[in-house]
Amino acid sequence: MENKQTCLYDKHVALGALMSPFAGYDMPIQYSGITDEHQAVRTACGVFDVSHMGEVSVRGKEAERFVQHIFTNDVSGAPAGKIFYGMMCYENGGTVDDLLVYKMEEQNFFLVINAANIDKDWAWMQQQAQGFDIDMRHCSDYYGQIAVQGPESEAVVERVLGLACKELEFYTCKTIGDVIISRTGYTGEDGFEIYASHDYIRECWDKLMAAGVKPCGLGCRDTLRFEVGLPLYGDELSEDISPVMAGLSMFVKLDKEGGFIGCEALRQQKANGTKQKLVGIELNDKAIPRHGYSVLNGDGQPIGEVTTGYHTISSDKSVCMALVDSQYAKLGTELSIQIRKKVFPGVVVKKRFYDKHYKK
Repeated sequence: MENKQTCLYDKHVALGALMSPFAGYDMPIQYSGITDEHQAVRTACGVFDVSHMGEVSVRGKEAERFVQHIFTNDVSGAPAGKIFYGMMCYENGGTVDDLLVYKMEEQNFFLVINAANIDKDWAWMQQQAQGFDIDMRHCSDYYGQIAVQGPESEAVVERVLGLACKELEFYTCKTIGDVIISRTGYTGEDGFEIYASHDYIRECWDKLMAAGVKPCGLGCRDTLRFEVGLPLYGDELSEDISPVMAGLSMFVKLDKEGGFIGCEALRQQKANGTKQKLVGIELNDKAIPRHGYSVLNGDGQPIGEVTTGYHTISSDKSVCMALVDSQYAKLGTELSIQIRKKVFPGVVVKKRFYDKHYKK
């Protein structure tokens, strides 16, 4: 089956981007280079095509009750314009997906789901929607999306795109005509995500390119999110990795009225602990720990696996996130990682390898 193309595909090709399949789409991995693009976002501003992401609209009399039922976070009583991060879970606590929930207005929610999970999520949500008085629509094909990220992003969005955004606080959104703009992102920096028709998104891209804003690919999107400890579904979360195992309990509201799917399983995990936990590990070597490499204890026995690893661009260290047996998850624990035929010693550290710089 041929890969899909986003509404900006021809723009990427014209810019000479390195294209590669991702989540069923042909996506730009890099333009000028991952390090160059990464540093642009950390120090100035960059723009990403994230039109491959999925969007679902939930409206109707029981829209809030439905969202509460499928979502680990608590959206009840929130003002219009508020955004929440959280997970959808199976009954056993495993993760269906992590997502953003936008409260647009009373009984009107906008859900943003991961590109690789769109079909699975939509089927699962339709199944859960039985018996709820809601109008749920899959609108992924309508929306294009760009993410403008970095310390200069506010000035760029206002000056180049003409979209008023100064008043937006972190994790809030507003609509300007048919355009949704939110102060969100996946980089650890201040930034904005803009959802609109394909034609409008193409116009925005052209304006940003003309103004000299750095186009950024999925390569540095991964290095940026990894440095600040943000999870990627399929690596740090999955149907086998629960939010509790991943250290994301702050987004799991076990006491919210009515609970949610998977609530009881996660309550048990929180009370009794889990067999494995997600940790950060720093090596005292420049070798790079990659996804799937074995983590070993002091006796050389395998006790876990790397989920994501890099030699970080911002801090110049070889670090990784790894899922390890819980007795080895304490900060300061000495572990090692098997990288091909050699073993490299390391130590358990916090999963955030670089401080976030969000506008509060």
